Formats: sequence, C-alpha cells, structure tokens
Amino acid sequence: MGAQAPGDGVRVGVLALQGDVREHAEALRAVGAVPVPVRRASELASVDGLILPGGESTAIAHLLRVFELMEPLRAAIADGLPVLGTCAGMILLSDTIADPAVVRGREQESIGGLGVTVRRNAFGRQVDSFEQDLELAAWGASLPGPSSVRAVFIRAPRIEEVGEGVSVLATVDGHPVAVAQGHLVATSFHPESAGETALHSWLAAAAGERAAGRVA
Repeated sequence: MGAQAPGDGVRVGVLALQGDVREHAEALRAVGAVPVPVRRASELASVDGLILPGGESTAIAHLLRVFELMEPLRAAIADGLPVLGTCAGMILLSDTIADPAVVRGREQESIGGLGVTVRRNAFGRQVDSFEQDLELAAWGASLPGPSSVRAVFIRAPRIEEVGEGVSVLATVDGHPVAVAQGHLVATSFHPESAGETALHSWLAAAAGERAAGRVA
C-alpha cells in the first residue's frame, strides 16, 4: 500500500456527478483529509483540492454542462487548484482526446489543463480489466517516491502523446499510465480500488499548502 501523509483536516472535493465517489472519499479520510462531494460551483469554491474520479467520461462531461460546472472547473484549474484525475478523470483533464465520442450530437469535450493526448478504453473492454504492481516515480516533496502501488485497470484509457512540462510517473508496455504537470496528476488506473493512498496523500498535502497560502 502507498505511503500515507496526514491531511490535517484539509477539505478536498470529489466530483460527485457519476463514478466511484465513495472509494475516493474513503481514501481521503484515510490520509486525514475531509472529503467534500462537489456538484455545484459553490461546493467547488469551498475546497482546496479535487478528485475527478473514474466512471463514464462522456456521461461526466455531459453532466458538467448540465450542472454548469465546466467553466468553473477550468477556471479553478487555471488558478492552480490541485487535481487528481483517475481513469475517466484523466480523460477529463487531458487537453486532447484522440477518439472523442459524439453524445447528443455534440463531440465529447474535456476540461483540459493537462498537456497530454489520451485514447479512451485503450486497454480493452470490461472483460480485459487487470491489476498490476507499479512503481511511481518521485513527484514533489509530498510524493518522494519511488512508491510501489497496486494499480487496477478497468476499461482504462492510455496516454498517446505527452506534451512539454509533463512528467511520466509510470508506464505499462511502454505507454504512460501516470503523469504529473504542476498541480495536476492523472492516472489510467484506479488507485482507490486497491486501497492505495499515495496519490491521495500527495493531493491532501498539495491542498493543505494551497489552504495555508490563502490564509497567509
């Protein structure tokens, strides 16, 4: 299991429109953070970090428009909000989707901010799900690494292109499956499904630093 770091009661949001919200909330509690379900812009404004969970990226993107959260999320990311995106969350964070779906006559869009190109379901369908031990490379003071994690891949996307300023933290068969860029970290896999908390520790620490900066 990944190393834990105290969250010191910092408020970290979990986008709660669709997907594996409960598992992420439990992982945040395990590192001392306070999970906050985020469905409204006012709830987003109340947190100092955010998780974009796994689920259906097309459904989440549609609901972001319905709940008028797409633009507030883009603004928060541009303002430096620490974000962890897992599986569908990685797709939502990516600047480019190689194979966007068309939903209700509209091409799937992402929130953006992370300089990568991703391909949806690139590791196969539900029946192709698998688990694998990975070593996460060092990333920042709160994730000194390398950190061994059990990674769960379920209809997982993969990164096909990595832009300037993006650090690759882990690969599978030569494809990046965990990356970081500034205050953004994204994975193709579900750390929360295996009870892993190293990345949640990073997010809690980054959120704590942001909260402290707002108070100072």
